[in-house]
Amino acid sequence: MRFASDNTSGAAPEVLAAIVKANEGYERSYGADAAMARVTDLVRDLFEAPEAEVRLVATGTAANALAIATHVQPWDGVFCHARAHIAEDECNAPEFYSGAKLVLIQGEHGKITPDALAQALSTTGESGVHGVQRGMLSLTNVTEAGTVYTPAEIAALTKLAKAKGIPCHLDGARFANALVATKATPAEMTWKAGIDVLSLGGTKNGCLGVEGVVLFNPAKAWELELRRKRGGHLFSKHRFLSAQMEAYLTGGLWLKLAAQANAMGQRLVEGLRHRQAHVPPADANMLFPEWSAGHHERLEAAGAHYYRFPAPQGRERARLVASWSTAEADVDRFLAAF
Repeated sequence: MRFASDNTSGAAPEVLAAIVKANEGYERSYGADAAMARVTDLVRDLFEAPEAEVRLVATGTAANALAIATHVQPWDGVFCHARAHIAEDECNAPEFYSGAKLVLIQGEHGKITPDALAQALSTTGESGVHGVQRGMLSLTNVTEAGTVYTPAEIAALTKLAKAKGIPCHLDGARFANALVATKATPAEMTWKAGIDVLSLGGTKNGCLGVEGVVLFNPAKAWELELRRKRGGHLFSKHRFLSAQMEAYLTGGLWLKLAAQANAMGQRLVEGLRHRQAHVPPADANMLFPEWSAGHHERLEAAGAHYYRFPAPQGRERARLVASWSTAEADVDRFLAAF
């Protein structure tokens, strides 16, 4: 009953097999491997973006930080939700790599509303040389609250950003989960909705350790190349990153893995609500239920692993995350213990 994070699951067999195969013989280094060329073709095909450029790194923090740094200046502000991963969980890496300032926007259930963004855009960059300038919009999908933006919701926000002349980033650490939840295509969730650069997650959804930075503006590719190298994130034996991403994106594996995680997440949602727990909106594989006191000890004694979260007096709250390898039996054991 491991629900602490989808990071705690192993790698999918197809991904591991691809790594073993990539270990055979010799291959060019630093991203010049043949598999990387195939990954680029896969991304362009899946995203209906024949000029898109993709670069691989090993962590989501690196993907986000490099994606943002490639699009802003040190005097800029990056608009994001106050609970965004780049704001709460990346040890200031986006600020370190870009020099920019994060402009935090509040919003229920992890989502920025058009009104809140419009307000932030209108009050930033208005004091000339003395203040932070408008730099970029960064959205997270799936959000850190377990909710999901639809393509229409993304488009409404990017329209406001583009009206102010700033680019838009999507943190897609759980991008496949968001696609499955909304039934959108990769193109509909990204460039067709106004996204300029995507952090394409793999690690949380069955990869050993690989994330992509997908640029829908290929003119930024060389800058990203330089920033990746300067930041220490260019792998010499790059083929092992390429092999993972190629296996992940081939034959719909990424969506199959995300569909399992989402299904188990929704099984948890429905089961807990049926048992009178309060579960805020949760659209994919992550949820933040709240229940009466006493359940933590019983669940943990039964072998459940998850994160406790602060809750009001007399109540308990948790973060539960299902992964690609979560089985129905895992969920049902948890619900029985609850």
